[in-house]
Amino acid sequence: MTRAHNGRNATLRITITALFMAINIALSSFGMPVPGGHLYLNDIVICLAAILLGPFEAFAVGGIGAFIGDMLFYPAPMFVSLVTHGLQAVVISLFAHYVMKDRPRLASGIGVAIGAVIMIVGYTLGRAFIYSTPEYAVIKLPFQILQAVVGAVFGMLLCWRCGIHRLFDNIMAGKQ
Repeated sequence: MTRAHNGRNATLRITITALFMAINIALSSFGMPVPGGHLYLNDIVICLAAILLGPFEAFAVGGIGAFIGDMLFYPAPMFVSLVTHGLQAVVISLFAHYVMKDRPRLASGIGVAIGAVIMIVGYTLGRAFIYSTPEYAVIKLPFQILQAVVGAVFGMLLCWRCGIHRLFDNIMAGKQ
């Protein structure tokens, strides 16, 4: 019975990881127009998935999902997305699962905050390198900050306020 239960959990984890990757790819394909640029909502999915999933799965959702989304729709920053969103997701996941286990919401919040800083710094440096102009990176900095804050806030709200964390735990425990 334990073996079947572990097989079920592995199948569920792969399926949920693939679902989050697909949502990440879809959300990275379009941005909401804001004055002076676009706001991409895939950070919400990256933060949510990283809180729920382990570090390897979080990297797949954040890094590989963003990489594929960029490769399909806007290939210039695809490697920046792989590294930046991948590292962001791994850090969030490590905090959510291994730091302050008795206070998971606080640990997730700290991880998401550090992940937001990683995303902002990573994309700022990546844009400066890809486009060879630090000025362009600085111009886009407010949009990166807005994207990171929106992703962090909505990812945390979906996870903890809307009950997705409890639903995920129940599904993984076989209590649907």
